[in-house]
Amino acid sequence: MLIIPVKDGESIDRALKKYKRKFDKTGVVRALRAKQQYVKPSVVRRQQVLKAAHKQKNLSKEEMA
Repeated sequence: MLIIPVKDGESIDRALKKYKRKFDKTGVVRALRAKQQYVKPSVVRRQQVLKAAHKQKNLSKEEMA
């Protein structure tokens, strides 16, 4: 259960924004979407390797510039 402290005089929109941000950080929606379909462990590893290679490529480009 998420608890969002709301100060006196703080708008509802601001509190809702805090709630949404906190909810996104929990990763509940991402976990649910991931469990909707089975992905083989080898495919997961391959995606992780490709993502890491992409990040490394971008970091090396930034270092050169």
